[in-house]
Amino acid sequence: MMRGGTSMLGIVNFITFLASIPVLGGGIWLASRANSTDCIRFLQWPIIIIGLAVMVVSLMGFAGACYRQTWLLRIYLFAMFFVVVALLFFIVFAFAVTDRGEGQVVMNRRFLEYQLSDYNGWLRNRVADQQYWSTIAACLRDGHACKGMRRGVRDPNTGMMVAETPAMFANRDLSPIESGCCKPPSSCGYNYNNETYWTPIPGISVADPDCYKWSNDQQTLCFGCDSCKAGVLAGIKKSWRKVAIINIVMLIILVIVYVAGCAAFRNAKRMDNEESYGMARMTKSRPSRFQF
Repeated sequence: MMRGGTSMLGIVNFITFLASIPVLGGGIWLASRANSTDCIRFLQWPIIIIGLAVMVVSLMGFAGACYRQTWLLRIYLFAMFFVVVALLFFIVFAFAVTDRGEGQVVMNRRFLEYQLSDYNGWLRNRVADQQYWSTIAACLRDGHACKGMRRGVRDPNTGMMVAETPAMFANRDLSPIESGCCKPPSSCGYNYNNETYWTPIPGISVADPDCYKWSNDQQTLCFGCDSCKAGVLAGIKKSWRKVAIINIVMLIILVIVYVAGCAAFRNAKRMDNEESYGMARMTKSRPSRFQF
């Protein structure tokens, strides 16, 4: 039967088990984006592993609290300590590698544009690595990252679906990848034909190297541009910050549970000592008739 603090620990660990589901869900959500949107496939595994670890450790703490097994509580506290440290490390790491870089406001544009020079650090260097970027670019092409850019409107005169006007497109709220990978930078000054087809103005030189990397080939577009790399980094930052909020809430819960676990462990150990002391007193007060 559960008593006092161990009873409360069992309840709290069951709640922690339920709370670990959003953490695991966050890792699965990152994995789904890695296959089609962000195309960064190594970031989701720490979250998935931590979510599974919290589930297993919570069940261990629940069992130890229910049956007052001090050895199981000892293992539980040891494992929970490392889970808390791992989750704290990942939260700090996530904010550290995504601390810089914001979209730039462009005049007469609702959407933001992104520059690789606004980012630095380990994640920027990894994304900018040519060998690794070729994998990301292939993922963006295979995932049809720019397919959602196409948006037709009905011509009131003919009733047929036609491309958006330049003014309508400028008022679009594009995602970082759509802004960086699916159109040329606004500084190029290219003429708009449709969302993914732009033509340069003859005789006008441009300073941005990305302007020369742009291609109307729908399999190329701006996937080789630095603006596309910056768009991927901005998308990762947005995704990581969403998951980090869930992880911070989970970290607070785990710290509370860990403190409760320490109290339950001391309580269970004290109760075991009292029972052993009580049994010893009963043996002395009523000694056996058989002496060996």
